[in-house]
Amino acid sequence: MEEIQSQSDNYRSSSSSASSPASRIPSNNFFYLRKPGALRQPISFEDSPEWEDTDVDIRVDDGADSIHLATTPASPSLSKLNSGSLPSPPLHEGAVIARKIAGASIVWKDLTVTIKGKRKYSEKVVKSSNGYALPGTITVIMGPAKSGKSTLLRAIAGRLPDSAKMYGEVFVNGAKSHMPYGSYGFVERDTTLIGSLTVREFLYYSALLQLPGFFCQKKSVVEDAIHAMSLDEYANKLIGGHCYTKGLPNGERRRVGIARELVMRPHILFIDEPLYHLDSVSALLMMVTLKKLASSGCALIFTIYQSSTEVFGLFDRICLLSNGNTLFFGETLACLQHFSNAGFPCPIMQSPSDHFLRAINTDFDRIIAMCKNWQDDHGDLSSVNMDTAVAIRTLEATYKSSSDAAAVETMILRLTEKEGPLLKSKGKASTATQVAVLTWRSLLVMSREWKYYWLRLILFMLLSLCIGTAFSGLGHSLSSIVTRVAAVFVFISFSSLLGIAGVPALVKEVKIYASEELNQHSGALVFLLGQIFSSIPFLFLISISSSLLFYFLVGLRNEFSLLMYFVLNFFMCLLVNEGLMLVIASIWCNIFWDILMLVSIHVLMMLSAGYFRIRSSLPGPLWTYPVSCIAFHTYSIQGLLENEYLGTSYAVGQVRTISGFQALQNSYEISAHANSKWGNVLALFLMAVGYRVLAFFLLHFCVSKNPLPHRFIRCRKEMNG
Repeated sequence: MEEIQSQSDNYRSSSSSASSPASRIPSNNFFYLRKPGALRQPISFEDSPEWEDTDVDIRVDDGADSIHLATTPASPSLSKLNSGSLPSPPLHEGAVIARKIAGASIVWKDLTVTIKGKRKYSEKVVKSSNGYALPGTITVIMGPAKSGKSTLLRAIAGRLPDSAKMYGEVFVNGAKSHMPYGSYGFVERDTTLIGSLTVREFLYYSALLQLPGFFCQKKSVVEDAIHAMSLDEYANKLIGGHCYTKGLPNGERRRVGIARELVMRPHILFIDEPLYHLDSVSALLMMVTLKKLASSGCALIFTIYQSSTEVFGLFDRICLLSNGNTLFFGETLACLQHFSNAGFPCPIMQSPSDHFLRAINTDFDRIIAMCKNWQDDHGDLSSVNMDTAVAIRTLEATYKSSSDAAAVETMILRLTEKEGPLLKSKGKASTATQVAVLTWRSLLVMSREWKYYWLRLILFMLLSLCIGTAFSGLGHSLSSIVTRVAAVFVFISFSSLLGIAGVPALVKEVKIYASEELNQHSGALVFLLGQIFSSIPFLFLISISSSLLFYFLVGLRNEFSLLMYFVLNFFMCLLVNEGLMLVIASIWCNIFWDILMLVSIHVLMMLSAGYFRIRSSLPGPLWTYPVSCIAFHTYSIQGLLENEYLGTSYAVGQVRTISGFQALQNSYEISAHANSKWGNVLALFLMAVGYRVLAFFLLHFCVSKNPLPHRFIRCRKEMNG
């Protein structure tokens, strides 16, 4: 304690320019808050309950759109801190007031989270955290990188990964119950959006996926979400842009991600880093929007790394973390008083959040070491002249013995001593509706994404044109058989390789599925059915256009039934290839590794397809079984050759003839039965089904649990942050 006291005195003397909190923070540096319902009167940070002699009565009308929250006078300690207040920025004419939402209180008590690492032991990421969030307020979890912010947020929301274990209790409206579907929303830091849709279209399809009822009833919900996030002027603009159209800025993209969760009108909204990668103006606009949203009755809990002074003034309560330890929980201005009491007052010209992070971020110790030589020449750097580890211990010890910690315990006791109404699920859209919505949405995206779809169609037609012209004029003599077989092999093999160009689109679809599945908007089966139904028209368009070009340029047999079989065979080949790409995209979810893996697989399949060497002559254990058996090239090429040459005959000399089957049997294995070509189509169909069944298990058990690339490692890093 002597070391702590000496370090505190040292820092107090280095910050001699700092004064008391009331005089230190000019009132014009804050946008002071208004109470819900008091939209025209300026107020200060006086909307929190007085801990010692007042009670908080939270009553929610079941099924209603309003919340009854008994506000209380401010605590005396906060009144002393508030030297004055300025009115909030006036609302512009025609501003839409957010619709009232039935709110809910949430409490976490002695919350500890451990994450299993590479070693045998588990690491504590959050340690005995206590706190609460009330309806109509904003509660912020703040701290440096790897302090446990995201872990705590996910623990409260019940969204921890399988590698994490949670100890402690979470209460919703005073009851130990899980939050049902639709009662809360969670917005990830990296929200995946569909860039080729407008804001209104994206939110409308999200509403169709999430909400039960008729389509027409969901338009008003979408418009409410657009108004709530101040997206009216961007409603008809593309989110990410396509072709040469510019997309939305980062701030508006974050708003769209939040609006997607608002279509359910959640009681509690969790947001991981809402100000991530936003400039100061966009961050302030985002916070003003979130404050307006909170005034409708929704309880907002989000993480933040750093904020400006204006943004800091919009917070109601703050939970300050460092290395998983709670250094403070309470009112935002009371946090300034807490730092001052611990011996670390905030300088006049410094942002409070910058000062908090400066005091508790251990990375600043490295800066001190780097600045020692510079300090010798230019004097002490008072802003970094402090041992961070000692500061953290001082703040933690001061908070545990302070009246703020006792007030939090008292408030938690009051919020949990009586159970309120349980949150109810608002229901889901039916599976048939979700499949129809995903199918129609994918078809709309395909019609607009020319880079991924229309360009592929053009490339397939150019490839067919090139191969067809290179192998044109073969005739129908016995000597043309070998060259025509080569043409069929090149067409199937190169077309399958060219199909890998669709990997970026599939990876994007898998990421969108992962984002929607985490919030229970869709499932693996719904996603697969929607993906199949939407891709079939596009794949059939490719197959019929490419097949017609190749078929007539090469000069295959001029019969309609044979032509239709060629189209069907090639279509099934594309369907199998699409399923294989979906499996690989579900495993890696990374464009580079997906393409590398698919090219390698295709090369192996081409080598074992029976063209370079007859299948019966391939080395048994590896090439014949299993490579040649799982190579869809084998069945596709064999079926096309049987379709072309069974029932034909060729003259050998002037007296003797040979059948097409005999001509091919020695160089390529085909069956003499007329129906064997349909067996090859059946094999392709079963492979297409098998790949999608495998994709279903991968999506359900892997992607939905850990949806990001390099899932396990990256997820653990984000949880620590």
